[in-house]
Amino acid sequence: MRIALLSDIHGNHVALRAVLDDVRRHDVDQIVCLGDVATLGSAPQRTIDLLGELNCPCIMGNHDAFLLEPGLVKAYTQAAPVIDAIDWCREELSRESFDYLRTFKPIAELPLGLGSMLLYHGSPRSNVEDILATTPPELLDTILEERQAIVMAGGHTHVQMLRQHRGRLVLNVGSVGMPFKEYVAGARPTILAHAEYAVVEEASGVVGAALYRVPLDKNALQESLAQTTNPLRDWLIQQYA
Repeated sequence: MRIALLSDIHGNHVALRAVLDDVRRHDVDQIVCLGDVATLGSAPQRTIDLLGELNCPCIMGNHDAFLLEPGLVKAYTQAAPVIDAIDWCREELSRESFDYLRTFKPIAELPLGLGSMLLYHGSPRSNVEDILATTPPELLDTILEERQAIVMAGGHTHVQMLRQHRGRLVLNVGSVGMPFKEYVAGARPTILAHAEYAVVEEASGVVGAALYRVPLDKNALQESLAQTTNPLRDWLIQQYA
């Protein structure tokens, strides 16, 4: 069994298309999205349309919740450009898109060989909680709430990670649409011009995980942004220069 895990697409349909093309090379049995699908980037509606065609399970990210409940945003960030971009994306979406976002689940668990894989956005207990390579083991015990899944996978930080924790694999699949050069804890990031995802595989009781990066066409990224009035347009274009 091979499962492709995507997260943090953030309205970047150029990156999503590139990742889906790359996923096909791995002959996966299932695709799962771990949230944050349609804010900040240039094409929120096109991204949701493309994701919806996959008919895959989706986890509720914090930015998905921001679209559904605008009052949540300012409790998370006071950065005006980010708030304005989320508002812009909300206005771009159809009523059907909001109905689709409401189908997202806070967490999910999939069978994986003799065990299971736990899926979330930030952590099992919160879609805004960070799990890092540097998170102390004792704190990670608390965050994971004594869950016994053999693989635990999320996104949210936009930084890929794979670590072993007390015999389990803890995975951050990175970001399809806005991978960060480094963890920034809410500060302004440097965006990398590739897309990220992961594949978890189980064969004959052996479980493994692989992190992937997909090169992107910088011109296509810039052109997609230039055609919009997204408040983050100019900054993102500079990131892809």
